Amino acid sequence: MIMRILVSVMTYPSLSEKHIETVCTAGFREDGSWIRIFPIPYRVIYADNDVPRYHKWQWIEVDVEKRTQDSRPESYHIYDIDTLKIDPNILGKSSKGIDWNLRLQWVLKNKTVFTNMSELLALTTQNKISLAVLKPTHVNRVVCCDLRKKDDGKSMEKYDDKLSKLKAKYQANLLQMNIFENKRDMTDSFLFAEKIPYKFSYEFVTEDGIKRTLMIEDWEIGALYRNCIRKDKSEENAVQKVIQKYEDMAKKDIYLFLGTSYEWHKRAPDPYLIIGVFALPKNRQLDLDLFPV
Repeated sequence: MIMRILVSVMTYPSLSEKHIETVCTAGFREDGSWIRIFPIPYRVIYADNDVPRYHKWQWIEVDVEKRTQDSRPESYHIYDIDTLKIDPNILGKSSKGIDWNLRLQWVLKNKTVFTNMSELLALTTQNKISLAVLKPTHVNRVVCCDLRKKDDGKSMEKYDDKLSKLKAKYQANLLQMNIFENKRDMTDSFLFAEKIPYKFSYEFVTEDGIKRTLMIEDWEIGALYRNCIRKDKSEENAVQKVIQKYEDMAKKDIYLFLGTSYEWHKRAPDPYLIIGVFALPKNRQLDLDLFPV
């Protein structure tokens, strides 16, 4: 089915045995409800310059269908990439700045904004929801973990091993890969996304009073670290700049976009990741006459 989607979430690229590299995209349908589109080998398909590129807060129109192998209610996949159409306008962005209230209208439209994480988890165990907007009572801090020191660096070793195998596979099948079941040639100029050696998380509490720590997996936090390390060449400074940026956002009117991972959706007591951070200036003028009839 052809569906219009306002893209609000793009996760940092992750390795994929089948698709080389994937990005989870999520957003809002025209009625405001959530939808997840996965898998999307986002940067791989853009190795072909004829394919249009979409960004967050853009409307896209594309032929999608429900993922039969994924029981999460919001999960779909692109059926035909050639149907993809992109509105060139970025929602709420103009030469004057960003219209935060316009974006907030879509964040709030036709969905529950959870203020109690326990209530969200109860619905998740019933498989009624796997994408959500959460407004924490308070964000305590940003937690940083060096993956090279975690489990004696085994997580990084595992990643490096998988990356080496996928690079070999990519080269061996360069001209024969069918990403969306229709031929799409790729070039040897594709570079895999750099692995960020740190994991950043928000520690926060909601109305249930329970302190939780959830990993931040949005595209921006990975890109911010990479940009900082390129400019400064210092991991320590890059880490501190990322922490400062996300602590500053936590002081704003903050909403967290949460999503469960496919692997842990039914197996973990708390399967959520932070897949997007929506932080609005507190001193903006509010006008929330939402979608008048």
